[in-house]
Amino acid sequence: MAKVKIVLNQAGLREYLNSAGVQALLSEQAEQVATRAGDGYEAREVASGAKRAHATVEAETVHAIRDNAKHNTLLKALGGA
Repeated sequence: MAKVKIVLNQAGLREYLNSAGVQALLSEQAEQVATRAGDGYEAREVASGAKRAHATVEAETVHAIRDNAKHNTLLKALGGA
């Protein structure tokens, strides 16, 4: 059996990961996480980075900040715990 070697086009991959379609998907996912987290959590603008786009969800109110610190609300809303 022959060995197969896959070489990724790094420039093309970076272009795809910063594309408008990926940014729209990230924005949608960030909104869903903020909704699952509850009141006081807000999805921020999606920004393109050096290697890939990223979205942020933050605790905006004092109550949400304390809730997240005590219960890991954002992590749970993301599905990580």
